[in-house]
Amino acid sequence: MQLEGIRLEIPANTPVLMLREQAGSRRVMPIYIGAPEASSIHYALEGLQPDRPLTHDLLINVAEGLNAQPVKLVITKIEEHTYFADLHFLQAGALVVVSCRPSDGVAVAVRSGIPIYAESALLDEVGKVVPETPAEDAEEIIDDFRQFIDSIRPEDFQG
Repeated sequence: MQLEGIRLEIPANTPVLMLREQAGSRRVMPIYIGAPEASSIHYALEGLQPDRPLTHDLLINVAEGLNAQPVKLVITKIEEHTYFADLHFLQAGALVVVSCRPSDGVAVAVRSGIPIYAESALLDEVGKVVPETPAEDAEEIIDDFRQFIDSIRPEDFQG
């Protein structure tokens, strides 16, 4: 899968992770995600390095401290509108699979440069054939998302 970016669902300003199949009919798999995960993915895509590690940076640091390297993310299924994924790590020659939310997995994948996959059955269930976005439309989407990221405040995440 290729990360196309994050769009904002209007009018609720809900971030939607957009993943596109790299072969075949190039179906798109949209996944609604939270604002903190969207922000974390955005930081990684922009190459921004915070002074202190963010949660996803911490996860990678912990894995490295345990001599484990992330190798791939697999988005596996959807149940009752909730997506599931597995992060695959290699540790001392053994494969370790850890369940995660797709948004957290994508944040790790972007930071570590690992590939993102989706199960074929999942793509058959939720994948949508959507025309490729022209570059100028993509830039407008990115500008809208940057405005969203710039407008969020810590108070927005308090329960």
